[in-house]
Order: sequence, then structure tokens, then C-alpha cells
Amino acid sequence: MSRPVAIIGAGIGGLTAALCLARRGFDVDIIERATALTEVGAGLQLSPNASRILIELGLLAQLESVWTEPERIGLVDGRSLRALASVPAGTFARRRWHAPYAVLHRASLQKMLFQAVQSEPRCRLHLGCQIDKPGDQAIAAVTGRMPDVVIGADGIWSRLRETVPAAGRVRFSGNIAWRMTLAGDLAAGVLKRGEVTAFLGPRAHLVAYPLREVGGFNLVAIIEGKETDAIWVGKDSDARRQDCLNAFSDWSPGIRSLLDKAVAPTYWPLCTVDDGAWHDGQKTVLIGDAAHAMTPFAAQGAAMAIEDASALAACLSENLSVADSLRKFEALRRPRIARVRRRAAFNHFAYHARGPVRIGRDMVLKLKGPDALAADLDWLYGYGAPER
Repeated sequence: MSRPVAIIGAGIGGLTAALCLARRGFDVDIIERATALTEVGAGLQLSPNASRILIELGLLAQLESVWTEPERIGLVDGRSLRALASVPAGTFARRRWHAPYAVLHRASLQKMLFQAVQSEPRCRLHLGCQIDKPGDQAIAAVTGRMPDVVIGADGIWSRLRETVPAAGRVRFSGNIAWRMTLAGDLAAGVLKRGEVTAFLGPRAHLVAYPLREVGGFNLVAIIEGKETDAIWVGKDSDARRQDCLNAFSDWSPGIRSLLDKAVAPTYWPLCTVDDGAWHDGQKTVLIGDAAHAMTPFAAQGAAMAIEDASALAACLSENLSVADSLRKFEALRRPRIARVRRRAAFNHFAYHARGPVRIGRDMVLKLKGPDALAADLDWLYGYGAPER
């Protein structure tokens, strides 16, 4: 008999977990406080380690109808617009890492996951249901059945995390992300439609890539912030917008022009979850940002949630008790998460480098070349790929 599973949160991680579990024979209830699924933010980089799992769930055709597979990932000096390095992607990614590297709108991915869940007989979605004090009785009152496993996929501000003893705490990273979009005809001469580009500079960087759904580009500008900035999240305001523009005041005029013309900017303090317990030793487990939110400097936030979902489903499918399955899941995932965190921290250091460190960074990038840089990513993008 299948173990009933309840998932709190219907974001990318929660919906992926539901599909992974259902395909392994579990009956799944997904509880979401929102009355409709509306993914915040705009663009999403989907690296091969994540796209591989979604393809295994049968979503390739839907993904290919909306995503773009850039030909390369470029690093560019934000002041001079001088190319520093590039990593091949496109067909190279499919060949080397056995899955695509793609970019798409977050809402597109959530929509197709939502539709797949709706079509899955073993999944039941409960929208508009907020559980203030998560527990078996509260969950059963919504779903009509007692869960054997409870999965917290409710993001960085997880309520379920409060029920896990010694779980990590949320911490402001010291960085702010401004997310916005730019019409395609306004990017001529600076942005390339076939490339994910990271423009690097002291204390800030800007990532840009094409989005088919908006007919233009997604921009993410990351700048330094103060602890007090962590409490403010929301739409654009004149004062806050000026903070962003000021951070790029000595950059290339072309970059400043892009930021001036971009629309629908939103301001997001980048917070992390400290290292702590991911499960309660019995039946409750956290995945994705609820367990280990990290800074986006390696573009792996959504990918780690997708990987968690697949790994947890596999562990729960083994002939083990729930508690042992959760321990195995944590033992499997902790080293991986720790390594990705270290990579994100290294990228932060390298992207925002100043003075002699910046000069050294540029020299190393030039010497390594595209193939060597791609090889440095094998452990990350090739995770779960068949042996070559």
C-alpha cells in the first residue's frame, strides 16, 4: 500500500516532488495557501542537472515549446564590455552533460508542472488552504487522510520549518536582487539573444538572458545592501530604483541605458537559511529553499529543489522506514548542497572582485579557455547523467 504524502507548498520544488512521488506509486496531497498559482519573478536558468529530471518526468515537449537554449554563457567586464570568458552551451550542453541548458519564464515552468500534477491521478491539489500550525490533524482536516510523510516545500519563509527541531534560521546575505525585463529592440549592441551574459563589476553584477515569453530579455542586477534592506520587498519605488542605478554609475553607458529602459522592476533582499536540521527524525522533511536557501550566484536555487524532489522520492521508495528514508535523503544531499554553496560563494567573490583580485581573475579566465571552464562544471551540470 502506498504511503500517503502531504506536501506543503506548490512552487517548483513542491510540484516536482509531487510528480516524482506519484510516478513511484505514492498518493500525494499538495497544500497551497494561494488561491491561484502565480510564480513571482521572471526568468529562470535551468541547468542540465535540473532539466534532466524534468525530462525524465515527460516534460521535454512542453519545455521546448517555451524555453531557449543559449549557445553560450558569457562573462563580460561591466565597465568596458570586454569579453572575459565563455562556456559553450546549446548543443554542446546536450552532448557533454546529456541534457539541455535552457532559460525560460518561471511562470511557464510552474504552469506546466501544475498541469502535469492536475493530470496525475495520484495527486490532489488543495489551493487556498493555509495551515497556521502544521501538524497531522491540521493536514488531515484539509486532505481527509493522515499523512505518513510531510514535506515542507514552502520556501525560505517556511512555516513547516518551525516544527523541525534545530532547523536553520533565515539570514540576510548582504545582497539585493533587482529583477526586471527589457524589450528585445532596446538591447541592440549590448545583449545577445543566443547568450546568457554575466556582466561583472566591483560590488555588483548583472545577468541577462533572452526570454521568449516576453519577447525580450530578463535582467537580474545584484548589488550590495544593508541589514535594514532585508525587511523591504515589493514593487519599484523611486528611491529604491535609484539605489540600483547608483550601483552601476561608473559602468558602461550601454549597461546603464539597459537599466534605465528596463520595466517591471522588483526588489528582493537575498536571504539564506543557515545550516541546520532538514527533518524531525520521524516523518517531516524540508526540501529546497525551506531547507537550505542559498544565494543565486551559481543559479542553482530551483535546480537544487528539483534535485531534492527526485532524490527524496527515490529514498522514500526504498524498503526502509520513513525515518530511515529521511536520514538517507539528508546524507545523500548534504554534501551536494554544501558543494553548491561553496561554488556560489566563490562566484560571489569572483564576480564582485576589485583591484588586484579582479586583474588576477581576468588573467585566470583568459588562460583557462572555454573547454576548461566547461570541465569545471562537470560535477554540477553532469550530476545524475549516465556514465560517459
